Amino acid sequence: MPNQWTGKGNPYTRQEVRDRLQNTINQQKAIIAAGAGTGISAKFIEKGGADLIIIYNSGRFRMAGHGSSAGMMAYGDANAEALSIGEYEVLPVVEEVPVICGVYGSDPRRRMWHHLLKVRDMGFSGINNFPTQSIVDGHFRQVLEETGMGFDKEVEMVRLASKMDLFSIVYVGKPEEAAQMAEAGADAIIAHVGTTVGGSIGVVEASCSMDEAIERSQAIMDAGKAINPDIFFLAHGGPVNTPEDVRVILDKTDMHGFVGASSLERMGVEQSLTDLTRRFKALTLNK
Repeated sequence: MPNQWTGKGNPYTRQEVRDRLQNTINQQKAIIAAGAGTGISAKFIEKGGADLIIIYNSGRFRMAGHGSSAGMMAYGDANAEALSIGEYEVLPVVEEVPVICGVYGSDPRRRMWHHLLKVRDMGFSGINNFPTQSIVDGHFRQVLEETGMGFDKEVEMVRLASKMDLFSIVYVGKPEEAAQMAEAGADAIIAHVGTTVGGSIGVVEASCSMDEAIERSQAIMDAGKAINPDIFFLAHGGPVNTPEDVRVILDKTDMHGFVGASSLERMGVEQSLTDLTRRFKALTLNK
């Protein structure tokens, strides 16, 4: 489907993004969304055929050699970082794939309707709720909820985005969160089952087994689908890391695809740079 504008990095309407994803499914192909923290990542993720490119503030930390969880910490302005990566790095180089902006919906310093206008006007085709309280638990999660910085703010953000014709693809950790996001009008729901395992800065042990990831992902999908059967559902995190892992999830659940950030962007860079450098270092001098 042709872009409604001309030139690089311009937006699609909400329905245009949905139509593109539905076309992928109609071809019996998995939807693949990929996080990009740099322009060069976005450029070659697009060449690889990704359906969506998502910009997270954590991408900047990830590609600087730090754990993605740094994006959840008070190490900078998450909303400003995502806009900066989009405006100066990713949107200028992406040719055709819709680009999604990570939005910290519970940020109390933002008039969210105003921030979403900037997101849309910059050329993003949609929003994602990252950083997200859906991956925070325990007493701290309770404190956030009780002090007006909880998950409900992310739900309100998605409701606003829907009214503004912005496509929304959102993280949830529980079936009840999936139901909330479905009621708010989310277009795609990502079943987040934990921090990605592996690589130099990933967690060592998954927060759940593959069997648990399958069960949790399907439960999240069932809850969202009960509200709106037209939502796209994607897997993410925990033990779901490689194409082979995603194959298992697709075989054992009704998921439509996968969202990869560390597992696509960081893992690809880590191994390829290591291997290429070793090949150079294996060279010997002719005497």
